[in-house]
Amino acid sequence: MKNLKIALSLLILICITSCDDFLSEKPDNRTEIDTPEKIKELLVEAYPQMSYFEIAETMSDNVFDSGLATTLVRNEQNYNWEINTEATDIDTQAYYWDACYKAIAHANKALEAIQELGSPASLNPQRGEALIARAYSHYMLVSLWSKRYNPATADSDLGIPYVTKPETELMTKYKRNTVAEVFAFIEKDIEEGLKYVTNDYKEPKFHFNVAASKAFASRFYLVKGNWDKVIELSNDLGSRPVGKLRDFSTYESIGVEDQQLKYGASDVETNLLIVSANTIVGRLYSLNRFNLSGLRRPEIYGGSTNLFNKAYYYNFYSSNGSITLFLPKFYEYFKYSNVTAGIGDPYVAEVLLSNDEFFLNRIEAHVMKGEIDTATEELEYFLATRTPTYNPTTDKLTEAKVVAKFPVIADEYTPFYNMTPVQTSYIKAIAETRRRDFIHEGLRWFDIKRFNIVVEHETSNKPTNTLVKDDNRRALQIPLHASSTGLELNPR
Repeated sequence: MKNLKIALSLLILICITSCDDFLSEKPDNRTEIDTPEKIKELLVEAYPQMSYFEIAETMSDNVFDSGLATTLVRNEQNYNWEINTEATDIDTQAYYWDACYKAIAHANKALEAIQELGSPASLNPQRGEALIARAYSHYMLVSLWSKRYNPATADSDLGIPYVTKPETELMTKYKRNTVAEVFAFIEKDIEEGLKYVTNDYKEPKFHFNVAASKAFASRFYLVKGNWDKVIELSNDLGSRPVGKLRDFSTYESIGVEDQQLKYGASDVETNLLIVSANTIVGRLYSLNRFNLSGLRRPEIYGGSTNLFNKAYYYNFYSSNGSITLFLPKFYEYFKYSNVTAGIGDPYVAEVLLSNDEFFLNRIEAHVMKGEIDTATEELEYFLATRTPTYNPTTDKLTEAKVVAKFPVIADEYTPFYNMTPVQTSYIKAIAETRRRDFIHEGLRWFDIKRFNIVVEHETSNKPTNTLVKDDNRRALQIPLHASSTGLELNPR
């Protein structure tokens, strides 16, 4: 535990550098980034160091009205798919928007500095990292603030501004690219960046190393429907990634705090990219009324939802008598700026990319290519790591079991591409597996968007709020401070 705390503390110190104030400076006053060392330092800031987890999670069907007496304003607004009015507060939509564009600005400045130094081959790893980091932040922005990717409408759907050059004015005005344009830019940056990324870092899990870059690329190509690319990227995992997935059995004998530390630790094999996020996400289980509730937990985690009809490894805890529950994932490190006054900032080591997601992406791609036998074998392997009493002799996954457990419901899953009934059952099984594994982390929201799943949110003494298919609220509204500069709002 001591070593884990030290590692987290070092992560915080690494992320809080002299480059923090770089973007707040008038361009003419900025320090020149004119050495490889300064470029490396700048790239530490090329990652969104705020959290989207609570925003995306609360909009999903993982969250219910728990009946808790109080809640944060933004929690209720996210639950009802509304814009946050606490525009400058931590964990708000605007906070994450700004964090992404700040990260993009650092990536762009690094790329400009590399070019000004003559683009030497020695700086190719930094070039690759900057390109992938730029692509990632833009991908997160378009995934949250735009409609889902659909090639039939992407040429006219509003995307987000794709920024490729450092700002030279304090108040630069931007136009929104279309979703098609944004995806084309992302793909270009990914393809170029993958040529150069490396594992040559003192702390590779805090950078876009090779595996993290491929995992992010697989997420992108899964959304685009490029199944061959997803499989190609994940070939190093193979069909049985022994020792590369999260080993929940090692969490059984340790306390809650140690489980939180372990989940985001850099020495855990599955963790590919970790960021030190300025967030109170670890406190929100007890602060927020709209959360995973004790009464509704069996709907998601009951043994009957397991394809082996057995209990899962996931062990939940509560700080309010099981009104709301949490899976121990987020250890908060509080950095005091004034110990006497009790003033400071909370940070959490958040896992942005993992082998667990990477492997599930691979399985989904096999399904969509019609490789059902391979998908069945790989899905059984994954589920076995989540089922403590799994018996390889008797717990055999079959197509019949998948179809029976996840029957096709008309118009439930409607991606932009066609699926056979068998594919639909498997895709639902994989999406439900991803839903459970990444509880509290927001990934379920992105599946809801790309599969166009209807979500119903119930609130006591109010009519049910239904997010219908293609509902405009599936795209977050542009933050007020961005729209006030002329950026076009999303339709409502």
